[in-house]
Amino acid sequence: MASVVAASTVVAPAAFAAASSCVGSSESTSVKAFSGLKSATLVSAKSQTLSSVQNGSRVQCMQVWNPTGNLKFETFSYLPALSEQDISKQVDFMIRQKLIPCLEFDPVGVISRTNNRSPGYYDGRYWTMWKLPMFGCNDSSQVLREIQECKKAFPQCYIRVLGFDNIKQVQIAGFMVAAPSA
Repeated sequence: MASVVAASTVVAPAAFAAASSCVGSSESTSVKAFSGLKSATLVSAKSQTLSSVQNGSRVQCMQVWNPTGNLKFETFSYLPALSEQDISKQVDFMIRQKLIPCLEFDPVGVISRTNNRSPGYYDGRYWTMWKLPMFGCNDSSQVLREIQECKKAFPQCYIRVLGFDNIKQVQIAGFMVAAPSA
């Protein structure tokens, strides 16, 4: 056992000395300093427009979402409208995760700070609940039926499906399923 330890102590310093001597020698190739990302490799010159956002350097940055007149809600609102099949798949996933589906609706649908400017206070955070949470729901078709009923009763409201965790007592998932027709 002692010979194995002795052999390893001899090899390690020799390897370290060899590596450190290569770094310090003038014959070694130096590593070129990082000069930033090249904009030509990220985006071609043809696709660059005057309205793109840049950080003041040569680097082209990702353009951010323009909030002016372009409302976005919840998780999937950046995608095209969800079909009934898409909604069904999301609800089935929530049910498999043991989340309780719940529907909410709101005529405005936007979280704002209209009545109070203090931190953490937002108007519109809580929407009106459509019936009770669907405790014991085990099929997405039940949720789809309730969405249709809510649309009939409140055609000028935004409707969202939430998934509650009844153990942690928090909302885990949420996505829009209907927006008022313009």
